[in-house]
Amino acid sequence: MVTLKELQVEELYGPGHRMCAGCGGAVTARMTLKSLKRPTYVVNATGCLEVATTIYPYTAWRVPWVHGLFENAPAIASGIETYLRSKNDGNLQADIIIFGGDGGTFDIGLQALSGAFERRHDFVYVCYDNEAYMNTGVQRSSATPEGAWTTTTPIGVASQGKIGPKKDLVAFALAHRVDYVATACTSYWSDFISKVRKAAEIDGPALIHAIAPCPLGWRFETDQTIQMGRLAVQSRYFPLYEVERGKYKMSINPHQVPLEDFLRPQGRFSHLFQPHGAQELMALKTQVEQRWAALQELCQGRHPTW
Repeated sequence: MVTLKELQVEELYGPGHRMCAGCGGAVTARMTLKSLKRPTYVVNATGCLEVATTIYPYTAWRVPWVHGLFENAPAIASGIETYLRSKNDGNLQADIIIFGGDGGTFDIGLQALSGAFERRHDFVYVCYDNEAYMNTGVQRSSATPEGAWTTTTPIGVASQGKIGPKKDLVAFALAHRVDYVATACTSYWSDFISKVRKAAEIDGPALIHAIAPCPLGWRFETDQTIQMGRLAVQSRYFPLYEVERGKYKMSINPHQVPLEDFLRPQGRFSHLFQPHGAQELMALKTQVEQRWAALQELCQGRHPTW
């Protein structure tokens, strides 16, 4: 278990950025960089984290940092890794981190990420998942959960929020036989840091899928971010686990709280507690229960490994 004394004292993701108060993505970036021990290079896909930390002529980054487009951050990281290896007789003596939101990961950047995974480039991809395109106006992404309000899945007579389940990013990575994949949440900081460090030590690509509560898009008070992360885990909405060379392992076995305890504080789900939202609420609860049951089976070894 990681202790506070082990954390890097220097703030490589500096204060003074313009992310929203209570931003889960900002906490994710800060804790990721505090986890690392080697020289670090950051590639940042377009999104909240990129836009609000590098407003010219200022920057919050105290490491080499590159802004990629929505769609090509993994390709840029691949080039950086190849160059660094060429300068050190084939050895990579640094950590390459890619930050992407769910829009730049689940959707627009998926093709480049697939290519970089298949080529086995050595980097850690950190997806800070706030479950919508928050940077451009809270539009739905394929990471948006069943029933959630967004500006493109509005609430009304003809719509009760987003229809259909959230895309499975972990399954996508494992389809490429990525050796280390983990879900993470900064509300459980020691687990988060341990996973980032393990990912950085893997020879080849690794993926950290981090839930990043968003006060603006989820519609909750800005001082509740850490609590929202805890509730996401405790309600089994966002289980914490890792998959190492195909072997699943639970990280946190939560004292389960009702899913409603996670949903009620969020304005994006308020309609689910009205009579007309009952069907979507039941669909979401069923998906959460089915994912949890399937995960338990996987953690018991009822699947092939490599």
